[in-house]
Amino acid sequence: MNSLRPDETVVRGMPFPYDLPTTGDKLLSRISIILPAKNEAAALQDLLPRLKAIQPEAEIIVVDDGSTDQTSALCAKLGVFCLSSPYSMGNGAAIKRGTRAATGEILVFMDGDGQHDPADIDRLVERLEQGYDMVVGARDWESQAGLGRGLANTFYNWLASRMTGQTVSDLTSGFRVTRASRFREFLHLLPNGFSYPTTSTMAFFRSAYGVAYEPIRAADRIGKSHIKPLKDGVRFLLIIFKIATLYSPLKLFLPVSGLFFALGCINYAWTFTHGGRLTNGSTLMWSAAVIVFLIGLVSEQITALTYRRDD
Repeated sequence: MNSLRPDETVVRGMPFPYDLPTTGDKLLSRISIILPAKNEAAALQDLLPRLKAIQPEAEIIVVDDGSTDQTSALCAKLGVFCLSSPYSMGNGAAIKRGTRAATGEILVFMDGDGQHDPADIDRLVERLEQGYDMVVGARDWESQAGLGRGLANTFYNWLASRMTGQTVSDLTSGFRVTRASRFREFLHLLPNGFSYPTTSTMAFFRSAYGVAYEPIRAADRIGKSHIKPLKDGVRFLLIIFKIATLYSPLKLFLPVSGLFFALGCINYAWTFTHGGRLTNGSTLMWSAAVIVFLIGLVSEQITALTYRRDD
């Protein structure tokens, strides 16, 4: 019996590494469609046949993130490659594993819950071929999963637009098309959780890679969402800080530093006017201003090193 290395992926129902049809040295498929899925058999049963019909030459990879339903069996039945893990590692981890296994020049990321329409793939790929490095399917307001999610995404889009100086129409969309060579540059930055769209978008902007947005309509998901409002609310709050630190940390730390400095000055003006003295409060706020500024300066240098390419 052949033993697997700890870093090798188990593929249920399919041999791995698998052989793709080739003509000479050129792959017949230049598009790889990656679908992270956790207990999404009900949605995949309808989605996978539609994908195969609309993109017959594309490589389709379902990344089974520790599902307990019939996801892997369904993929084997439909003849779709399925990368399975023995336990859930997270949506971002599934994206990274699927990207490593993909062989296409263009990567298409779609949610496995049936929200994204396979008919939109060609439209996004066409925009990519106009010279962009990533094209994101931008959802309209009616496609948002509830009022709270819609307001949160609107705020994220506004903040990312302010940070980058570019119009960000949908920062958190999981439907995107990208050049494989570009996306693989940032695999080490992607988290294992749900915020891989935010991280990849900001990384592309930071590296001066072209990002475009194509309007799409997202359907209601099939099955129950894996997002927990209370637990993931804190996680989404952290996305705000990640947006800044991934692009330009000083744009976050400098205003905070300025606020502490201004508060220290205001406090000193008040205490000097009414008591003719300098209090510890003003000194602490000025010290905080200097510390926050220095942290931002160091973070800026770390960010620059993170995106440095060693070709």
